[in-house]
Amino acid sequence: MRYFRLLVLGNGISAYGSYLNMVALNVFVYDATGSALAAGLFMAVRLATNVVSGWVSGRLVSAYDRKRLMVGADLGQAAALLTLLLAPDGARTGLLYALAVVTGGCSTLSQVALRSSIPEIVGAEHRVRANGLLVTGRSLAMIAGFASSGLVVAELGYSAAFALDAATFLVSATVLFLLPVRTRAAEADGAGGGAGGSSAAARFTARMLLGTAPVLMAMIAVRAVDGLGSSSHNVALPIYSSGLDPDHPATFISQFWATWAIGNIVAQQVIGKVTKKTGRTPGERAFALGACVMSAGFILVFSGLPTVPAILAALVAGAADGFTEIVYVSRLQTAPDDQRGRLFGLSASAENTGFGLGMLVSGALLEAFSPLQVVAAFHGLAIALCLALLLLLVRRGRTTRRRAAEPVGGDRPTVTEGRG
Repeated sequence: MRYFRLLVLGNGISAYGSYLNMVALNVFVYDATGSALAAGLFMAVRLATNVVSGWVSGRLVSAYDRKRLMVGADLGQAAALLTLLLAPDGARTGLLYALAVVTGGCSTLSQVALRSSIPEIVGAEHRVRANGLLVTGRSLAMIAGFASSGLVVAELGYSAAFALDAATFLVSATVLFLLPVRTRAAEADGAGGGAGGSSAAARFTARMLLGTAPVLMAMIAVRAVDGLGSSSHNVALPIYSSGLDPDHPATFISQFWATWAIGNIVAQQVIGKVTKKTGRTPGERAFALGACVMSAGFILVFSGLPTVPAILAALVAGAADGFTEIVYVSRLQTAPDDQRGRLFGLSASAENTGFGLGMLVSGALLEAFSPLQVVAAFHGLAIALCLALLLLLVRRGRTTRRRAAEPVGGDRPTVTEGRG
């Protein structure tokens, strides 16, 4: 953990750039084109790139040096933003969709590479604490990015926003490049150094998911449906906030996200202390229960509660959100190093697919239904899937205990034995 806090700082800075980038670019597209369709197409291209790049990133992370990939991803985003910044005004519009592809692909690659590397950087025994620190850093970066984006664009203009975005990625790349950290297992350094080394990992992933990891498949499915739920409350939040206070619609939004971030930080602190004290990592059942609590909390936020109870519900939802992410990522990180990249690539594709699909569907549904109805439907689906996962885990636990209690060799008493 000696160098990891510096890595978290660099990752938080690049995450800030990503969130600032997300808002500034979306607003710039609309201002430059005057078309809501063009703005929507820009978002669609970026989301589609995120989905596709999950599969590609899994292959790259399994085959090549992860530290170099992360540095390259940050430099790629910085270069793309600087290209847009230096381009003539008339050429900027045409570059936007190429920028969407570059930023979407590089951000996913960086995330998959970093998550796959954590056990090698800090040691498997510290991965839960490390994941918690990353969740906290990203939560704070999200709040800072969303909160400052409007001010940066309004006061300094788009060029300053793009320059600041590029600078954050350059800082992150520099920190990563200078840190003397190992991102691959020692035995994988020689075996996974090229594209040819990825075929075994691909075969293992398919075999593992289909044959030996139905629970892991269910967890990935839950994360995909969580993406649907997350998109629903993201889309519904401005509408709901405007209904609460038409004169100051941003008030509830800022309260919501600030409280959500506090909940994430609380979750990181609690899970870190519990893991350190007990030496045990929360497992699949804790993940399923946490996801249920998270979705229920988001539904309560939109249920028309007074401000204080609604904010408390957001706090609970944020804490459960952070808890489930830490448990989920830590669970996938138990896979061997040469298989981890594939799993995180699959996970990224599933989560981005759920989020992108949810953005489209929830936006359409909000034309006819209330925010509460849409959020309850999407998060209710997540709760139902989590309960199904819990049922699966309980049944598997009973089967395991029953098999453990059977005599070795299958020598069970027959019906006639014992009569006499």
